Amino acid sequence: MTRLGPADRVTGVRAALVVVVAGLLAVGPPQAAVPLASVALALDFVDGRVARRTGTASAFGARFDMETDALLILVLSVHVAASYGAWVLLIGAARYLLWAAELVWSWLRRPVPPRYWRKVVAAVQGVVLTVVTAGLLPTMAATAVLLVALALLTESFARDGVWLVRTRPGSGRGARPSATLARRPRAAAPAASPTPRSGRAPLGPGR
Repeated sequence: MTRLGPADRVTGVRAALVVVVAGLLAVGPPQAAVPLASVALALDFVDGRVARRTGTASAFGARFDMETDALLILVLSVHVAASYGAWVLLIGAARYLLWAAELVWSWLRRPVPPRYWRKVVAAVQGVVLTVVTAGLLPTMAATAVLLVALALLTESFARDGVWLVRTRPGSGRGARPSATLARRPRAAAPAASPTPRSGRAPLGPGR
């Protein structure tokens, strides 16, 4: 059983807030859900920082964080789509469409290189959907910012998709062995040692 670290507990609070937000949007005025959605978005900047400062970053924590983000965006997009059209659901469904594609093409499950811009785009989706839910913008302005958010999300997913296609197994464009390693004398090679039991690769920036 995975033991929750300090950052995972913060993410757990965010996940609980998302559930409450979903309930409020379903039965009450949407403005009641806005403060809690805002807190959930703000805490997204906290859990990653806590993980790095406490040295408890993990693959589980990163996945937990990502799925919580995706669920909040889905909940908000379902609500906003009722007023602005079904196309808004593409914002919330993007993560789950990718998951469905991964079931068909296993090479899509490979980790992509870390990009700070990816985190920015994810944050933009949550902020835009929360602002529209709060009713702070006139209809035309809200539609415009939703379109911009969807365009940014599409570009981000497309960039990762292109990288995955170009480096998929059998494409001939995967990572090549280093020339330095290829020229290393046999005598200089270290004795074989067992792979660490943890099997963990170094984590990139962020959770």
